[in-house]
Amino acid sequence: MPEPRLLTLLTDFGDRDIYVGVMKGAIAQVNSAIRVVDLTHQVPPQDIMAGRFGLMNAFPYFPQGTVHLVVVDPGVGSQRRAIALELEQGFLVAPDNGIVSGVVERNQVLRVVELTNRRYWRTEIPSRTFHGRDIFATVAAHIASGVSLLDLGNEIDVNSLVSLDISLPRLTTDGVIGCIQYIDRFGNCISNIPDDIVNLETWSVRINGKVIPSGKTYSDVAAGNAIALIGSDGWVEIAVNGGNAHQLLGLNFADTVEVKIY
Repeated sequence: MPEPRLLTLLTDFGDRDIYVGVMKGAIAQVNSAIRVVDLTHQVPPQDIMAGRFGLMNAFPYFPQGTVHLVVVDPGVGSQRRAIALELEQGFLVAPDNGIVSGVVERNQVLRVVELTNRRYWRTEIPSRTFHGRDIFATVAAHIASGVSLLDLGNEIDVNSLVSLDISLPRLTTDGVIGCIQYIDRFGNCISNIPDDIVNLETWSVRINGKVIPSGKTYSDVAAGNAIALIGSDGWVEIAVNGGNAHQLLGLNFADTVEVKIY
């Protein structure tokens, strides 16, 4: 029997309750040889945008064929679809609520199915509030064990998937305008402006009426001062050395970020 594919977990379940452990139990019931990597279970509750960002940035770092199981699902039990995607780099199993849209925008999708074949669910009558256990975990385990997506349900058009409403960066005469797409636990505010736009240039950021100089690392400015830089995932980021840009600068999700290139 071939070695199963690696499987990752990303949820908003936290670590207080049994939900994550129970999902791992459901995976092991299908195939106890599957290796599971916890990406995070600290996505803010029901924050699909934060889940999208985490999944999009983690996806490239895993081996070919990895199965990514994603459960941030405020629409659980509703008419939202349960889906699985096959991409050139790996697989996604998730609710169709836009959480996979960041990966889909940056990677080639080979096929998408709606998970309608109850044979591959944990139970034919799943809980209305825990599809992560009764549908997504067991389906992901079957994919990791070699089951074809076409066995799991009906093939659907990738263009029919829900896409989150986040504006794309747009070029200006002297730079680019984007927005904050994520705020990490340090209060660093990460924009949707990619590094290749400002690479090797002299630039600054204007946000909420403030002009923030650019640098290469947090310590390029004195403690307590703001700086704009390229973060580890390749996005323009606004930070405060030793502080919290979200709190100290009053920055929030979706705030407009303007990069000026000199």
